[in-house]
Amino acid sequence: MPANKKGTHATSVDHDDAPELTDAWFQEAELRDGNKVIRRGRPKSVAPSVSISLRVPPDVLDRWKSTGPGWQTRMVTALKSHAPK
Repeated sequence: MPANKKGTHATSVDHDDAPELTDAWFQEAELRDGNKVIRRGRPKSVAPSVSISLRVPPDVLDRWKSTGPGWQTRMVTALKSHAPK
């Protein structure tokens, strides 16, 4: 019987050596529909916000920031209510 050539490996697989598929594994698994990956998380917005650069005086920005978390949302609400018709 001839010896294996250098660099070749056995092709038989012991299926009992396969790792167990745990709940954690399924939580991390990639969901697919055919070849398309189904993304998890928040769906994309129909009308996403637009990022702009706006120069405002430092004291105005400080006053908005001092109102705490959510200051940007409150600023947008104020801008909407005062926007020209």
